[in-house]
Amino acid sequence: MASRRSTWQKRREEVSRLSRSVDQSEVDKFSALAAEWWDTAGKFAPLHKFNPVRLRFIRDICASHFVRDPSVVRPFGGLALLDIGCGGGLLSEPLARTGFSVAGIDPSPECVAAARAHADEGGVDVAYRSATAEVLADEAQSFDVVLSMETVEHVADVRAFVRTCASLVRPGGLMVTATLNRTLKSLALAKIGAEYVLRWLPPGTHDWNRFMDPRTLSRLLEESGLNPMKTQGVAFDPLSWEWKLSDDVDVNYIIVASR
Repeated sequence: MASRRSTWQKRREEVSRLSRSVDQSEVDKFSALAAEWWDTAGKFAPLHKFNPVRLRFIRDICASHFVRDPSVVRPFGGLALLDIGCGGGLLSEPLARTGFSVAGIDPSPECVAAARAHADEGGVDVAYRSATAEVLADEAQSFDVVLSMETVEHVADVRAFVRTCASLVRPGGLMVTATLNRTLKSLALAKIGAEYVLRWLPPGTHDWNRFMDPRTLSRLLEESGLNPMKTQGVAFDPLSWEWKLSDDVDVNYIIVASR
């Protein structure tokens, strides 16, 4: 065990070398839950419920942008996708099954280990790595699609983080960013309701002060050289008990930007 901790500590030191946007307290919070990523009845159960609508949206927007047929088994062959803040790989794995060459990065070695173990078990080819967007930018890497899903509300320097993520998008490529709006509605539903009333998330998962309105995030994307194309709301339907795409961006929303 001591050897494993030493190895993970070395990885953390390597990752932090070029990681101005990383908030280590946020990383530690998710590292402590790493073993539960793929437990559909565990602490990430709400994310498993949320995942299908995210995947459908990413598939459809990429199929339209890259002129691919989403009805075929692996429509995105030949395209490279980066999942920033991949956690346990809930997006990385299914997207790899659609033909993308997927790289999943996360500053938490524990989360990456959980993601890699699950992918290996299922025979899914995903290049997981404990790293940050800054590390990949320093290596001059680039991708057709860059995902930053539910990450900007957990970083220390949002402007620097968005700028770095945008630099990883190839000409003609897409960046897909999802986060939470900073409204009284999101405070009531996504923070107080989800964490303290319904107990969908562990208390303290989110800091409402870090939520960001779509206009601000769009401006940051534009400042980073991207062209915001679409802002899409995502809302929970209590009647069907499902997440659905919506015109309502007061709580959850996704922005798609192109280079």
